[in-house]
Amino acid sequence: MRIVALVFTGGTISMRVETAGGGAVPALGAAEVVAAARGIEAVAELRVEEWGRFPGPHMTIDKLWALRNRVATLVALPEVAGVVVTHGTDTLEESAYLATRSIATNKPVVFTGAMRNASELGWDGPANLTDAVRVAASDVAHGYGALVVLNSRVFAAVDVTKAHTHLLDSFESPGLGPVGVVDDGEVIFRRSLPSLPPVIAPAALGDPVDIILAYAGADSRLLDVSVRTARGVVVAALGRGNVPPDLAAGIRRGVDAGVPIVISSRAWRGRVGETYGYQGGGRNLASLGAILAGARRPQQARIDLLLALGAGYDREQLTELFAT
Repeated sequence: MRIVALVFTGGTISMRVETAGGGAVPALGAAEVVAAARGIEAVAELRVEEWGRFPGPHMTIDKLWALRNRVATLVALPEVAGVVVTHGTDTLEESAYLATRSIATNKPVVFTGAMRNASELGWDGPANLTDAVRVAASDVAHGYGALVVLNSRVFAAVDVTKAHTHLLDSFESPGLGPVGVVDDGEVIFRRSLPSLPPVIAPAALGDPVDIILAYAGADSRLLDVSVRTARGVVVAALGRGNVPPDLAAGIRRGVDAGVPIVISSRAWRGRVGETYGYQGGGRNLASLGAILAGARRPQQARIDLLLALGAGYDREQLTELFAT
């Protein structure tokens, strides 16, 4: 039987409602969650690690990087067929994207969690955990990078996002759909991925990197503060990669100060590009020296920038990276 390493970090899958807190809080250990997943022991031999009991919003950059390093260590063990990570869904996509962009392996690295806690009717944690172990132990899951498994659907970490605040089918790959499903215990993949870009594996992340949101009438006050304190900034721009004129002025100042500023979009689907040449348009921002992020969502662009700055990339290398 194949060995799957389980790394428990907390999240809703480990929560129940506690009277003292008045709401759901981390309370269940790894052994309790595994025990609730009846039949999971027949899927694979499990090696369980109690890594933490953190809600998704409590995952700091240091915790994300430490978790990534632990997963990289486990997946490198010859006897381990795959790794499953339980994670709070609020930041699950960021941990999964970090893993897929920084760990070079063909073995499945599968992230899962829950949308309902153990005190709710229809707690989905045990079923999601069992499905994740099935995927991690499956030959067909090799070569997809990190994966996210919830609600019987399998998503690629390179394109998945949390698209709803609380429904069981909260995760989506906008415009693409899941790469596969778990159907009656069988792992079925329905689409392939394009070739993934080479991973970036620095000794440490180039923190801090901020995200600044563009909106109607946005100025550069927040960006100006970030430029003074951050190593890089991602702007979640409008539409095709456009911002209001006052924010464009701040982007110019940031670039002139030598801070890498990456332009993504707050829209779920599509790439940013040099379509518009007016002040604050994507072409104008590129001419100022901002770097266009392609189809990366802001949180993905931030992860790539953290990795690249940690690896010592210069401006030319950053531009090439985000053009991929």
